[in-house]
Amino acid sequence: MSVLFLDPRVERYLIADEGEVIVDEVTKHWAAIFGPILELLAIIPVMALLLWLPAGGYWLPLLGGLALLLHALWRIIGARMDRFVVTNMRVFRVHGILSQHVATMPISRILDISVHTPILGRIFNYGHFVFESAAQEQGLREIRFVGSPTQRGLTIQRVIQRSGLRGSGGRPLNRQADQALPTGQPRSEPYRDPYRDPQDPTATQTAPIDLPWWRSEG
Repeated sequence: MSVLFLDPRVERYLIADEGEVIVDEVTKHWAAIFGPILELLAIIPVMALLLWLPAGGYWLPLLGGLALLLHALWRIIGARMDRFVVTNMRVFRVHGILSQHVATMPISRILDISVHTPILGRIFNYGHFVFESAAQEQGLREIRFVGSPTQRGLTIQRVIQRSGLRGSGGRPLNRQADQALPTGQPRSEPYRDPYRDPQDPTATQTAPIDLPWWRSEG
């Protein structure tokens, strides 16, 4: 039961038969549970009211302390179950405790990524992602409390680049062939997609992705 409410098991959402692999799985930075920790500390002065309240009113601080405890634990578990996942094909977010919600967006729809790092984020190394996409998917526009935001933002940019979506006309660039031809001279051979399987012209192979340091260890 404890594992059920601490690990959303994002691997089950992968399209394994299409070769989808996880490039990065982002958990919430510890700063996301700072508020719940304050709630837990607030239980101490609430329970201290038992020393001054009359005997008939003891249930008030007990009820207040229990409410603070349950609310703080709910927020902590919710932060733990909230995962943002980057794969070689898409990004998706899994969140929810009793029921899970999954929001997904293909790499091709990501237009821009903004990283907002507040003052405390610069000190404790966290930030917030804001995605600009072709269609604003609910639950994916803003990803808050991302640890190592700069490095993780670069990881997403690498996935976009290596998928070939930043090339000419949305196809991977064949830079060597383009540089070999004089300007304005037509190709003598049709363009060959370097990620296209010659055995199956309709299938596209995924460009290899170098895992970031926090995924490559071990």
